[in-house]
Amino acid sequence: MLALSRKKGEALVINNNIEVTVLEIKGDQVKLGISAPKEVPIYRKEVYVQIQEANKAATEVSGLDALKGLF
Repeated sequence: MLALSRKKGEALVINNNIEVTVLEIKGDQVKLGISAPKEVPIYRKEVYVQIQEANKAATEVSGLDALKGLF
């Protein structure tokens, strides 16, 4: 993991097309602004984990079991 220090108004660039800017700092909370192409999905980590778990659960149902449910 790369750890960087940034002040309010400062930014970092990822892969030439994603920019993360520190918008505000209040106590232990930091507000970030993210500029990225529309095709780049951006999720909070807890939402991303939920999506991954749902996708994993969906793939665990075998094809035959799914077909049996149709008839």
